[in-house]
Amino acid sequence: MKQYKQLLLANKAWASELKEEKPDFFSRQTVGQRPEFLWIGCSDSRVSPEQMTMALPGGMFIHRNVANLVNHDDMNLMSVLQYAVDALGVRHIIICGHHGCGGVTAALKGGTEGVVHEWLANARAVRDAHAEEIDAQTTEEAKVNRLVEVNVRDQAVKLAQTNTIRNAFARGQELWIHGWVYDIRDGLIRPLLEIDRDTVPDDVAAPERVLLTKDEMVERDGAEDAS
Repeated sequence: MKQYKQLLLANKAWASELKEEKPDFFSRQTVGQRPEFLWIGCSDSRVSPEQMTMALPGGMFIHRNVANLVNHDDMNLMSVLQYAVDALGVRHIIICGHHGCGGVTAALKGGTEGVVHEWLANARAVRDAHAEEIDAQTTEEAKVNRLVEVNVRDQAVKLAQTNTIRNAFARGQELWIHGWVYDIRDGLIRPLLEIDRDTVPDDVAAPERVLLTKDEMVERDGAEDAS
């Protein structure tokens, strides 16, 4: 069977299961949406926000792009942000990077061209801004991991500096920005930072390291076994 037909069959099974569990599920979906969360993540096919958080339809407004970047001239993201904050009233915005991000790796090592190269200018700017810390890492794996983490920090700060967020904070709207990373090696999300209306964006420090290298994971696991 062709793979795309498998998707259609899986969709029928999913819809049937939901209707069996909650007969009015889809009729309630037509009323409208009121999600609590806006998720800004990477387009990587291994990183599915609904799956990793077990969020049901209607619980999460989602925007994804290569390397989870926030560009103030990106009309797609800016319109998603405005609608999520002003119309839907989301209370939490999550910017989530992930281990093994191809876009972040390309920003560090190069090798891209065309539109992808242009798009990654933002990520290369993050690399340059944190060059001293990234270069201090002892392995290429650690350098990529650290760029993933500081990229989340810088994108969260850029998000906090948008007019939509500044206006929401000014009018006292309940709103938080969360910076997370997802580790595809164990399926766990690790929080890095949080920004609220009292946070001065430029004062947000670089997050602590949470993405360990393979050697660090082996060392950690060995210490846990010994204890």
